[in-house]
Amino acid sequence: MNQPRPATRSRRLARWVDDRLGTAYLATKALRKVFPDHWSFMLGELSLYSFVILVVTGVYLTFFFDPSQAESTYRGSYEAMRGVEMTAAYRSALELSFDVRAGLVMRQIHHWAALLFVATMAVHMARVFFTGAFRRPREINWMVGVTLLILAVFNGFAGYSLLDDQLSGTGLRIGYSIALSVPLVGTWLVSLLFGGEFPGPDIIERLYVIHILLVPAVIAALIGVHMAILLRQKHTQFAGPGRAEGNVVGERVWPTYAAKGLGLFFLTTAVLAALGGLAQINPIWIYGPFDPAEVSAASQPDWYMGWLDGAMRLIPPWEVRAFGYEVPNPFFPGAVLPGVTFALLYLWPFLEARFTGDRSEHHLLDRPRDRPVRTAMGVATIAFYGVLFLAGGGDVLSTTFGVSVNAVFQAFRVLLFVLPAASAWVAYRLCRDLAQRDPAPADDGSVAMTALAGVAEDGRDQDDRAGHDGPEAQGQAVGKHH
Repeated sequence: MNQPRPATRSRRLARWVDDRLGTAYLATKALRKVFPDHWSFMLGELSLYSFVILVVTGVYLTFFFDPSQAESTYRGSYEAMRGVEMTAAYRSALELSFDVRAGLVMRQIHHWAALLFVATMAVHMARVFFTGAFRRPREINWMVGVTLLILAVFNGFAGYSLLDDQLSGTGLRIGYSIALSVPLVGTWLVSLLFGGEFPGPDIIERLYVIHILLVPAVIAALIGVHMAILLRQKHTQFAGPGRAEGNVVGERVWPTYAAKGLGLFFLTTAVLAALGGLAQINPIWIYGPFDPAEVSAASQPDWYMGWLDGAMRLIPPWEVRAFGYEVPNPFFPGAVLPGVTFALLYLWPFLEARFTGDRSEHHLLDRPRDRPVRTAMGVATIAFYGVLFLAGGGDVLSTTFGVSVNAVFQAFRVLLFVLPAASAWVAYRLCRDLAQRDPAPADDGSVAMTALAGVAEDGRDQDDRAGHDGPEAQGQAVGKHH
Protein backbone atom coordinates (compact mmCIF):
# COMPACT_ATOMS: atom_id res chain seq x y z
CA MET A 1 0.00 0.00 0.00
CA ASN A 2 1.42 3.37 -1.03
CA GLN A 3 1.94 5.75 1.83
CA PRO A 4 1.46 9.49 1.17
CA ARG A 5 4.79 11.31 1.05
CA PRO A 6 5.39 13.75 3.87
CA ALA A 7 5.06 17.38 2.84
CA THR A 8 8.43 19.06 2.41
CA ARG A 9 9.11 22.65 3.34
CA SER A 10 8.94 23.70 -0.29
CA ARG A 11 5.56 22.03 -0.71
CA ARG A 12 4.23 23.59 2.45
CA LEU A 13 5.46 26.99 1.24
CA ALA A 14 3.83 26.44 -2.18
CA ARG A 15 0.53 25.50 -0.53
CA TRP A 16 0.75 28.52 1.76
CA VAL A 17 1.25 30.86 -1.21
CA ASP A 18 -1.45 29.12 -3.25
CA ASP A 19 -4.00 29.38 -0.43
CA ARG A 20 -3.54 33.15 -0.41
CA LEU A 21 -2.96 33.99 -4.09
CA GLY A 22 -4.44 31.11 -6.06
CA THR A 23 -1.23 30.73 -8.01
CA ALA A 24 -1.77 27.05 -8.84
CA TYR A 25 -4.91 27.82 -10.82
CA LEU A 26 -3.31 30.76 -12.64
CA ALA A 27 -0.16 28.77 -13.44
CA THR A 28 -2.13 25.78 -14.66
CA LYS A 29 -4.32 27.99 -16.83
CA ALA A 30 -1.29 29.77 -18.31
CA LEU A 31 0.64 26.55 -18.98
CA ARG A 32 -2.35 25.01 -20.76
CA LYS A 33 -2.65 27.88 -23.22
CA VAL A 34 -2.46 26.77 -26.83
CA PHE A 35 -0.20 28.46 -29.39
CA PRO A 36 -0.31 27.78 -33.14
CA ASP A 37 2.66 25.94 -34.58
CA HIS A 38 3.93 28.32 -37.26
CA TRP A 39 7.40 29.81 -37.62
CA SER A 40 6.16 33.37 -38.16
CA PHE A 41 4.69 33.45 -34.64
CA MET A 42 8.22 33.15 -33.25
CA LEU A 43 9.18 36.62 -34.50
CA GLY A 44 7.66 38.15 -31.38
CA GLU A 45 9.68 35.74 -29.25
CA LEU A 46 12.85 36.83 -31.06
CA SER A 47 12.09 40.44 -30.10
CA LEU A 48 11.55 39.41 -26.49
CA TYR A 49 14.79 37.42 -26.33
CA SER A 50 16.73 40.28 -27.92
CA PHE A 51 15.36 42.61 -25.24
CA VAL A 52 16.44 40.20 -22.49
CA ILE A 53 19.98 40.09 -23.93
CA LEU A 54 19.97 43.88 -24.21
CA VAL A 55 19.13 44.19 -20.52
CA VAL A 56 21.76 41.66 -19.41
CA THR A 57 24.59 43.15 -21.47
CA GLY A 58 23.45 46.67 -20.65
CA VAL A 59 23.70 46.00 -16.92
CA TYR A 60 27.29 44.83 -17.45
CA LEU A 61 28.18 47.95 -19.42
CA THR A 62 26.77 50.31 -16.80
CA PHE A 63 29.43 49.15 -14.34
CA PHE A 64 32.17 50.69 -16.49
CA PHE A 65 30.61 53.50 -18.54
CA ASP A 66 30.95 57.07 -17.25
CA PRO A 67 28.11 59.25 -18.62
CA SER A 68 29.93 62.54 -18.16
CA GLN A 69 30.94 65.34 -20.50
CA ALA A 70 33.76 66.42 -18.22
CA GLU A 71 37.08 66.89 -20.00
CA SER A 72 39.44 63.96 -19.64
CA THR A 73 42.63 62.53 -21.11
CA TYR A 74 42.86 59.00 -22.40
CA ARG A 75 45.78 57.00 -21.00
CA GLY A 76 44.66 53.47 -21.86
CA SER A 77 46.20 50.78 -24.00
CA TYR A 78 45.02 52.05 -27.42
CA GLU A 79 48.16 53.79 -28.59
CA ALA A 80 46.59 55.96 -31.30
CA MET A 81 44.38 57.76 -28.75
CA ARG A 82 46.78 57.96 -25.83
CA GLY A 83 47.14 61.52 -24.54
CA VAL A 84 44.14 62.84 -26.55
CA GLU A 85 41.73 65.20 -24.80
CA MET A 86 38.14 63.89 -24.78
CA THR A 87 35.05 63.63 -22.63
CA ALA A 88 34.84 61.09 -19.82
CA ALA A 89 32.04 59.33 -21.74
CA TYR A 90 34.23 58.68 -24.78
CA ARG A 91 37.23 57.78 -22.62
CA SER A 92 35.24 55.19 -20.67
CA ALA A 93 33.89 53.75 -23.93
CA LEU A 94 37.46 53.33 -25.19
CA GLU A 95 38.48 51.70 -21.92
CA LEU A 96 35.50 49.37 -22.20
CA SER A 97 36.69 48.39 -25.66
CA PHE A 98 40.39 47.85 -24.87
CA ASP A 99 41.01 47.57 -21.15
CA VAL A 100 37.94 45.93 -19.55
CA ARG A 101 37.80 42.15 -19.76
CA ALA A 102 35.00 41.13 -22.13
CA GLY A 103 34.14 44.80 -22.52
CA LEU A 104 34.35 44.93 -26.31
CA VAL A 105 32.41 41.73 -26.87
CA MET A 106 29.69 42.94 -24.46
CA ARG A 107 29.54 46.28 -26.28
CA GLN A 108 29.18 44.57 -29.61
CA ILE A 109 26.63 41.99 -28.41
CA HIS A 110 24.61 44.87 -26.97
CA HIS A 111 24.73 46.75 -30.27
CA TRP A 112 23.85 43.71 -32.39
CA ALA A 113 21.00 42.85 -30.01
CA ALA A 114 19.62 46.38 -30.41
CA LEU A 115 19.65 46.01 -34.20
CA LEU A 116 17.95 42.62 -33.97
CA PHE A 117 15.41 43.91 -31.44
CA VAL A 118 14.15 46.62 -33.77
CA ALA A 119 14.41 44.41 -36.88
CA THR A 120 12.38 41.52 -35.48
CA MET A 121 9.82 43.94 -34.09
CA ALA A 122 9.41 45.60 -37.49
CA VAL A 123 9.10 42.25 -39.30
CA HIS A 124 6.68 41.01 -36.62
CA MET A 125 4.48 44.07 -37.13
CA ALA A 126 4.64 43.57 -40.91
CA ARG A 127 3.40 40.00 -40.42
CA VAL A 128 0.57 41.28 -38.23
CA PHE A 129 -0.34 43.90 -40.83
CA PHE A 130 -0.32 41.70 -43.93
CA THR A 131 -2.29 38.91 -42.24
CA GLY A 132 -4.87 41.21 -40.64
CA ALA A 133 -4.02 40.22 -37.06
CA PHE A 134 -4.66 43.82 -35.95
CA ARG A 135 -8.43 43.60 -36.47
CA ARG A 136 -11.04 43.43 -33.73
CA PRO A 137 -10.55 42.49 -30.92
CA ARG A 138 -6.78 43.12 -31.15
CA GLU A 139 -6.68 46.85 -31.88
CA ILE A 140 -5.27 47.68 -28.44
CA ASN A 141 -2.45 45.16 -28.80
CA TRP A 142 -1.60 46.63 -32.22
CA MET A 143 -1.30 50.09 -30.66
CA VAL A 144 0.85 48.67 -27.86
CA GLY A 145 3.11 47.17 -30.54
CA VAL A 146 3.40 50.49 -32.39
CA THR A 147 4.35 52.19 -29.11
CA LEU A 148 6.99 49.53 -28.46
CA LEU A 149 8.46 50.13 -31.91
CA ILE A 150 8.68 53.89 -31.30
CA LEU A 151 10.35 53.36 -27.92
CA ALA A 152 12.80 50.82 -29.36
CA VAL A 153 13.87 53.18 -32.15
CA PHE A 154 14.23 56.13 -29.79
CA ASN A 155 16.17 54.14 -27.21
CA GLY A 156 18.48 52.77 -29.88
CA PHE A 157 19.25 56.30 -31.00
CA ALA A 158 19.82 57.37 -27.40
CA GLY A 159 22.12 54.39 -26.80
CA TYR A 160 24.59 54.95 -29.60
CA SER A 161 24.52 58.71 -28.93
CA LEU A 162 25.95 58.21 -25.44
CA LEU A 163 29.48 57.39 -26.57
CA ASP A 164 30.29 60.95 -27.70
CA ASP A 165 32.35 59.88 -30.70
CA GLN A 166 32.33 61.81 -33.96
CA LEU A 167 29.59 59.65 -35.53
CA SER A 168 27.19 59.83 -32.58
CA GLY A 169 27.85 63.55 -32.21
CA THR A 170 26.79 64.08 -35.82
CA GLY A 171 23.54 62.22 -35.09
CA LEU A 172 22.94 64.34 -32.00
CA ARG A 173 23.50 67.48 -34.07
CA ILE A 174 20.70 66.35 -36.39
CA GLY A 175 18.48 65.50 -33.40
CA TYR A 176 19.13 68.96 -31.95
CA SER A 177 18.13 70.61 -35.24
CA ILE A 178 14.90 68.61 -35.44
CA ALA A 179 13.93 69.39 -31.83
CA LEU A 180 14.75 73.07 -32.30
CA SER A 181 12.63 73.25 -35.48
CA VAL A 182 9.38 72.35 -33.68
CA PRO A 183 7.23 75.51 -33.66
CA LEU A 184 6.61 77.27 -30.35
CA VAL A 185 8.16 74.60 -28.10
CA GLY A 186 11.43 73.90 -29.92
CA THR A 187 13.63 76.01 -27.68
CA TRP A 188 12.04 74.45 -24.60
CA LEU A 189 12.70 70.95 -25.93
CA VAL A 190 16.39 71.53 -26.59
CA SER A 191 16.77 73.22 -23.21
CA LEU A 192 15.16 70.23 -21.50
CA LEU A 193 17.31 67.66 -23.32
CA PHE A 194 20.59 69.42 -24.03
CA GLY A 195 20.66 72.00 -21.25
CA GLY A 196 21.64 74.80 -23.65
CA GLU A 197 22.94 75.44 -27.13
CA PHE A 198 24.48 72.53 -29.01
CA PRO A 199 26.36 70.46 -28.01
CA GLY A 200 24.85 71.25 -24.61
CA PRO A 201 26.35 70.49 -21.20
CA ASP A 202 23.76 67.93 -20.04
CA ILE A 203 22.76 65.79 -23.01
CA ILE A 204 24.89 62.72 -22.16
CA GLU A 205 23.76 62.54 -18.53
CA ARG A 206 20.10 62.98 -19.45
CA LEU A 207 20.21 60.50 -22.32
CA TYR A 208 21.87 58.00 -19.99
CA VAL A 209 18.98 58.12 -17.52
CA ILE A 210 16.48 57.86 -20.37
CA HIS A 211 18.36 54.99 -22.03
CA ILE A 212 19.03 52.72 -19.05
CA LEU A 213 16.06 53.50 -16.80
CA LEU A 214 13.01 55.27 -18.17
CA VAL A 215 12.53 53.76 -21.62
CA PRO A 216 13.51 50.17 -20.67
CA ALA A 217 11.06 50.29 -17.77
CA VAL A 218 8.25 51.40 -20.07
CA ILE A 219 9.23 48.78 -22.67
CA ALA A 220 9.21 46.03 -20.04
CA ALA A 221 5.80 47.17 -18.77
CA LEU A 222 4.34 47.28 -22.28
CA ILE A 223 5.73 43.83 -23.08
CA GLY A 224 3.90 42.59 -19.99
CA VAL A 225 0.69 44.29 -21.17
CA HIS A 226 1.20 42.85 -24.66
CA MET A 227 1.57 39.31 -23.32
CA ALA A 228 -1.34 39.67 -20.91
CA ILE A 229 -3.65 40.77 -23.73
CA LEU A 230 -2.38 37.90 -25.88
CA LEU A 231 -3.14 35.37 -23.15
CA ARG A 232 -6.56 36.89 -22.56
CA GLN A 233 -7.59 36.90 -26.23
CA LYS A 234 -5.64 33.80 -27.32
CA HIS A 235 -3.55 33.65 -30.46
CA THR A 236 -4.60 34.15 -34.06
CA GLN A 237 -3.95 31.32 -36.50
CA PHE A 238 -3.85 30.67 -40.22
CA ALA A 239 -6.87 29.04 -41.82
CA GLY A 240 -6.64 25.32 -42.48
CA PRO A 241 -8.13 21.92 -41.68
CA GLY A 242 -9.66 21.94 -38.22
CA ARG A 243 -9.05 25.64 -37.64
CA ALA A 244 -12.04 27.86 -37.05
CA GLU A 245 -12.83 31.28 -35.61
CA GLY A 246 -13.75 29.71 -32.30
CA ASN A 247 -10.70 27.56 -31.58
CA VAL A 248 -6.89 27.55 -31.51
CA VAL A 249 -5.07 24.50 -32.87
CA GLY A 250 -1.45 24.04 -31.93
CA GLU A 251 0.75 23.17 -28.96
CA ARG A 252 0.31 23.89 -25.29
CA VAL A 253 2.76 26.21 -23.57
CA TRP A 254 4.02 23.37 -21.39
CA PRO A 255 6.01 21.42 -22.28
CA THR A 256 6.27 21.59 -26.10
CA TYR A 257 6.07 25.32 -26.77
CA ALA A 258 8.22 26.14 -23.75
CA ALA A 259 10.92 23.74 -24.97
CA LYS A 260 10.88 25.31 -28.43
CA GLY A 261 10.99 28.81 -26.95
CA LEU A 262 13.90 27.93 -24.69
CA GLY A 263 15.80 26.44 -27.61
CA LEU A 264 15.16 29.57 -29.68
CA PHE A 265 16.40 31.74 -26.80
CA PHE A 266 19.68 29.82 -26.60
CA LEU A 267 20.05 29.96 -30.38
CA THR A 268 19.43 33.72 -30.39
CA THR A 269 21.98 34.19 -27.61
CA ALA A 270 24.53 32.06 -29.46
CA VAL A 271 24.10 33.97 -32.73
CA LEU A 272 24.38 37.36 -31.01
CA ALA A 273 27.44 36.18 -29.05
CA ALA A 274 29.06 35.01 -32.31
CA LEU A 275 28.31 38.36 -33.95
CA GLY A 276 29.64 40.22 -30.92
CA GLY A 277 32.87 38.27 -31.01
CA LEU A 278 33.46 38.01 -34.75
CA ALA A 279 31.68 40.88 -36.53
CA GLN A 280 32.97 44.36 -35.76
CA ILE A 281 30.35 47.05 -35.28
CA ASN A 282 30.56 50.72 -34.29
CA PRO A 283 34.39 50.98 -34.00
CA ILE A 284 34.39 54.27 -32.10
CA TRP A 285 38.21 54.37 -31.89
CA ILE A 286 38.28 54.99 -35.66
CA TYR A 287 35.86 57.91 -35.49
CA GLY A 288 37.62 59.80 -32.71
CA PRO A 289 36.10 62.11 -30.08
CA PHE A 290 33.33 64.44 -31.12
CA ASP A 291 34.32 67.90 -32.29
CA PRO A 292 31.39 70.27 -33.03
CA ALA A 293 33.50 72.06 -35.66
CA GLU A 294 33.84 68.89 -37.77
CA VAL A 295 31.40 66.65 -39.61
CA SER A 296 32.51 63.18 -40.66
CA ALA A 297 32.06 62.29 -44.31
CA ALA A 298 29.76 59.34 -45.09
CA SER A 299 28.21 59.41 -41.62
CA GLN A 300 25.55 56.69 -41.43
CA PRO A 301 23.20 55.99 -38.50
CA ASP A 302 22.01 52.56 -37.45
CA TRP A 303 19.64 51.03 -39.99
CA TYR A 304 16.41 51.92 -38.17
CA MET A 305 17.26 55.64 -38.38
CA GLY A 306 18.33 55.46 -42.03
CA TRP A 307 14.89 56.37 -43.40
CA LEU A 308 14.82 59.55 -41.28
CA ASP A 309 18.30 60.48 -42.46
CA GLY A 310 17.21 59.91 -46.04
CA ALA A 311 14.14 62.09 -45.57
CA MET A 312 16.34 64.91 -44.26
CA ARG A 313 18.40 64.65 -47.46
CA LEU A 314 15.56 64.35 -49.97
CA ILE A 315 12.95 66.82 -48.74
CA PRO A 316 13.39 70.17 -50.56
CA PRO A 317 14.59 73.16 -48.48
CA TRP A 318 11.10 74.31 -47.57
CA GLU A 319 10.63 76.94 -44.88
CA VAL A 320 7.41 78.60 -43.75
CA ARG A 321 7.24 82.15 -42.41
CA ALA A 322 3.93 83.52 -41.10
CA PHE A 323 2.69 85.70 -38.23
CA GLY A 324 6.21 86.46 -37.12
CA TYR A 325 7.18 82.80 -36.81
CA GLU A 326 9.43 80.64 -38.93
CA VAL A 327 9.12 76.89 -39.38
CA PRO A 328 12.57 75.72 -40.53
CA ASN A 329 13.23 72.93 -42.98
CA PRO A 330 14.15 70.08 -40.54
CA PHE A 331 10.64 70.18 -39.07
CA PHE A 332 9.00 68.61 -42.14
CA PRO A 333 11.18 65.49 -42.64
CA GLY A 334 12.24 65.20 -39.00
CA ALA A 335 8.95 65.78 -37.16
CA VAL A 336 6.01 65.85 -39.59
CA LEU A 337 6.94 62.69 -41.52
CA PRO A 338 7.51 60.49 -38.41
CA GLY A 339 4.40 61.97 -36.81
CA VAL A 340 2.23 61.13 -39.83
CA THR A 341 3.87 57.69 -40.13
CA PHE A 342 3.14 56.56 -36.61
CA ALA A 343 -0.25 58.29 -36.46
CA LEU A 344 -1.35 56.23 -39.48
CA LEU A 345 0.00 53.08 -37.86
CA TYR A 346 -1.99 53.77 -34.70
CA LEU A 347 -5.17 54.50 -36.65
CA TRP A 348 -4.93 51.78 -39.29
CA PRO A 349 -7.19 49.17 -37.59
CA PHE A 350 -9.95 51.76 -37.29
CA LEU A 351 -9.43 53.19 -40.78
CA GLU A 352 -9.64 49.74 -42.38
CA ALA A 353 -12.74 48.86 -40.37
CA ARG A 354 -14.38 52.11 -41.45
CA PHE A 355 -13.63 51.83 -45.16
CA THR A 356 -14.36 48.10 -45.44
CA GLY A 357 -17.34 48.10 -43.08
CA ASP A 358 -15.91 45.01 -41.41
CA ARG A 359 -16.31 45.38 -37.63
CA SER A 360 -16.71 41.72 -36.72
CA GLU A 361 -14.23 39.73 -34.65
CA HIS A 362 -11.47 37.88 -36.49
CA HIS A 363 -9.32 35.07 -35.11
CA LEU A 364 -8.35 33.46 -38.42
CA LEU A 365 -5.63 35.25 -40.35
CA ASP A 366 -5.83 36.43 -43.94
CA ARG A 367 -3.54 35.33 -46.69
CA PRO A 368 -2.03 38.55 -48.13
CA ARG A 369 -3.22 37.52 -51.62
CA ASP A 370 -6.82 37.51 -50.38
CA ARG A 371 -6.61 41.17 -49.35
CA PRO A 372 -5.01 42.79 -52.43
CA VAL A 373 -5.76 46.41 -51.47
CA ARG A 374 -4.23 46.09 -48.01
CA THR A 375 -1.26 44.16 -49.38
CA ALA A 376 -0.68 46.71 -52.14
CA MET A 377 -0.73 49.58 -49.63
CA GLY A 378 1.68 47.73 -47.37
CA VAL A 379 4.09 47.02 -50.23
CA ALA A 380 3.90 50.67 -51.35
CA THR A 381 4.71 51.82 -47.82
CA ILE A 382 7.71 49.51 -47.61
CA ALA A 383 8.92 50.77 -51.00
CA PHE A 384 8.52 54.41 -49.89
CA TYR A 385 10.56 54.00 -46.73
CA GLY A 386 13.01 51.73 -48.55
CA VAL A 387 13.81 54.58 -50.94
CA LEU A 388 14.28 56.93 -47.99
CA PHE A 389 16.57 54.37 -46.34
CA LEU A 390 18.75 54.07 -49.46
CA ALA A 391 18.80 57.86 -49.83
CA GLY A 392 20.36 58.07 -46.38
CA GLY A 393 23.48 56.58 -47.96
CA GLY A 394 23.34 58.72 -51.09
CA ASP A 395 26.81 60.20 -50.58
CA VAL A 396 28.27 56.70 -50.08
CA LEU A 397 26.56 55.48 -53.26
CA SER A 398 27.85 58.51 -55.14
CA THR A 399 31.43 57.86 -54.07
CA THR A 400 31.22 54.11 -54.62
CA PHE A 401 29.84 54.30 -58.17
CA GLY A 402 31.48 57.56 -59.23
CA VAL A 403 28.19 59.36 -59.87
CA SER A 404 27.33 62.97 -59.09
CA VAL A 405 25.75 63.23 -55.65
CA ASN A 406 23.16 65.66 -57.06
CA ALA A 407 22.20 63.14 -59.73
CA VAL A 408 21.85 60.43 -57.06
CA PHE A 409 19.47 62.52 -54.97
CA GLN A 410 17.45 63.62 -58.01
CA ALA A 411 17.01 59.97 -58.94
CA PHE A 412 15.89 59.13 -55.40
CA ARG A 413 13.36 62.00 -55.47
CA VAL A 414 11.81 60.50 -58.60
CA LEU A 415 11.89 56.98 -57.17
CA LEU A 416 10.21 58.20 -53.98
CA PHE A 417 6.98 58.66 -55.94
CA VAL A 418 7.37 56.22 -58.83
CA LEU A 419 8.54 53.08 -56.99
CA PRO A 420 5.73 52.94 -54.37
CA ALA A 421 3.06 53.39 -57.05
CA ALA A 422 4.62 50.76 -59.32
CA SER A 423 5.14 48.36 -56.41
CA ALA A 424 1.52 48.75 -55.31
CA TRP A 425 0.23 48.04 -58.83
CA VAL A 426 2.40 44.94 -59.22
CA ALA A 427 1.46 43.65 -55.75
CA TYR A 428 -2.25 44.21 -56.41
CA ARG A 429 -2.18 42.35 -59.72
CA LEU A 430 -0.15 39.48 -58.26
CA CYS A 431 -2.56 39.12 -55.36
CA ARG A 432 -5.57 39.09 -57.67
CA ASP A 433 -4.01 36.47 -59.94
CA LEU A 434 -2.79 34.26 -57.09
CA ALA A 435 -6.14 34.42 -55.31
CA GLN A 436 -7.97 33.37 -58.48
CA ARG A 437 -5.58 30.49 -59.11
CA ASP A 438 -5.49 29.33 -55.48
CA PRO A 439 -8.72 30.35 -53.68
CA ALA A 440 -8.75 30.60 -49.90
CA PRO A 441 -9.99 27.44 -48.16
CA ALA A 442 -13.61 27.68 -47.10
CA ASP A 443 -14.10 27.83 -43.33
CA ASP A 444 -17.09 25.70 -42.34
CA GLY A 445 -16.17 25.74 -38.67
CA SER A 446 -15.66 21.99 -38.66
CA VAL A 447 -12.92 20.52 -36.54
CA ALA A 448 -13.52 17.05 -37.91
CA MET A 449 -11.92 17.93 -41.25
CA THR A 450 -8.51 16.98 -39.91
CA ALA A 451 -9.59 13.38 -39.46
CA LEU A 452 -9.21 12.97 -43.20
CA ALA A 453 -5.53 13.86 -43.03
CA GLY A 454 -4.64 10.95 -40.73
CA VAL A 455 -1.26 12.51 -39.81
CA ALA A 456 -0.53 15.50 -37.61
CA GLU A 457 1.18 18.57 -39.05
CA ASP A 458 4.26 17.76 -36.99
CA GLY A 459 4.40 14.25 -38.46
CA ARG A 460 3.02 12.27 -35.54
CA ASP A 461 0.53 9.46 -36.22
CA GLN A 462 -3.11 10.10 -35.47
CA ASP A 463 -4.17 9.07 -32.00
CA ASP A 464 -6.59 6.13 -31.94
CA ARG A 465 -8.50 7.16 -28.83
CA ALA A 466 -12.25 6.65 -29.19
CA GLY A 467 -14.25 9.72 -30.04
CA HIS A 468 -11.27 11.81 -31.17
CA ASP A 469 -11.34 12.71 -34.84
CA GLY A 470 -9.97 16.29 -34.86
CA PRO A 471 -6.65 18.06 -34.28
CA GLU A 472 -6.28 16.57 -30.79
CA ALA A 473 -6.29 13.16 -32.43
CA GLN A 474 -3.12 14.18 -34.19
CA GLY A 475 -1.25 15.21 -31.07
CA GLN A 476 -2.31 18.85 -31.34
CA ALA A 477 -4.00 20.83 -28.60
CA VAL A 478 -7.19 22.73 -29.25
CA GLY A 479 -8.16 25.78 -27.26
CA LYS A 480 -11.22 27.97 -27.47
CA HIS A 481 -11.47 31.72 -27.85
CA HIS A 482 -13.18 33.67 -25.14
